[in-house]
Amino acid sequence: MTRYGILLFDSVQELDFAGPWEVFATSSGLRDGADDVVLVAEHSGPVRCSQGMRVLPDHTLDGHPPLDVVLVPGGRGAREEQTRNERVTGWLAGTAERATWVVGVCTGAFLLHAAGPARSRRVATHRQYEDALELRGDVTVVRDARYVVDGHLLTGQGVSAGIDSALWLVGHLHGREHARAVRRALQYDPAPPYLADEPIPAPMTDRGSEYPPR
Repeated sequence: MTRYGILLFDSVQELDFAGPWEVFATSSGLRDGADDVVLVAEHSGPVRCSQGMRVLPDHTLDGHPPLDVVLVPGGRGAREEQTRNERVTGWLAGTAERATWVVGVCTGAFLLHAAGPARSRRVATHRQYEDALELRGDVTVVRDARYVVDGHLLTGQGVSAGIDSALWLVGHLHGREHARAVRRALQYDPAPPYLADEPIPAPMTDRGSEYPPR
């Protein structure tokens, strides 16, 4: 069983979490419900997202089951408010230490940097914010990769790249044929052609696998 936990917060970007959630939930369905996907937030009330969607989390930070994968989406909340929220950054630091995989989508990399898991790592983020993240120091921003794997940290560029990185992860955990079955179930067929299940080996061993640029 794999339990995926997705962190929510006010001003989170909708597709940054909804895209991976769909991939993880579809993956679980194809595995006869073997896995679990939960939404976690600081408070139990509805979270108001970047474009106005309201989402009700499943658990609070201190009331969720153990997580194998923790995913941090982007949005203004990730790169601004939550980086100064010590309760969230402390929870994320501790949860990341216990998780098998830590995933950042878009500017979720800012929150992962503030909490620690992205420090001294190679990461991808939304191209509009690459310079800003690099200026925070102690991080290498990879500008030519759809997503980057560095150790147990997986980070992707903006919005839809979260789907690609989530597909890579379920393929890594459960096999490429399974990831292809998830893609087919989602009818995910972007242009340029989808290649996320065929990552190109990076030239540096600690950089992981990357998706080629658009």
